[in-house]
Amino acid sequence: MRRRDEAEFEDFARARSQELMRAAVVLTGDVASAEDLVQSTLTRAYSKWGQIQGAGNPVAYVRTMQNRVFLDGVRKKSSREIPVADVPDRRAPEDDMALREALLAALGELEPLDRVIVVQRYLLDHDVATVAAELRLTPQAVRSRASRALARVRAALGADASGPDRTREGRS
Repeated sequence: MRRRDEAEFEDFARARSQELMRAAVVLTGDVASAEDLVQSTLTRAYSKWGQIQGAGNPVAYVRTMQNRVFLDGVRKKSSREIPVADVPDRRAPEDDMALREALLAALGELEPLDRVIVVQRYLLDHDVATVAAELRLTPQAVRSRASRALARVRAALGADASGPDRTREGRS
């Protein structure tokens, strides 16, 4: 890789790693696995950086790459390891932590493809057409899978945790 390309990749990785990490934490359910997913994604992106630049939209390309790395990893694993998390430097309020843990657990119960759809639509706020194109699904399939996935998450969280329906506010 040329120095200019390497510098461009480094700039890209710095600018996008936080977004990739946010999505990865929700996809995997824990920080250690999320770090591994982001690292694997960026490693693959580095080796194909010339091809990614030529595609025209490196952000979408790498985001799609991360989704596929995640889905491939889920398909390959016959058993899951659950690493023990380190104690955080500062604590969040107990009720906030309990809700976060319940939400991550509910998301973890979704099928991997449904989890990717929920992350893309509601965490990263991508439109249906973008998600459909990235996952090679029809827009209707994305909408129906997202709807069913959200219903399962709401059911798992119960009425107390679901709060008002904000999934439709400000969206078309």
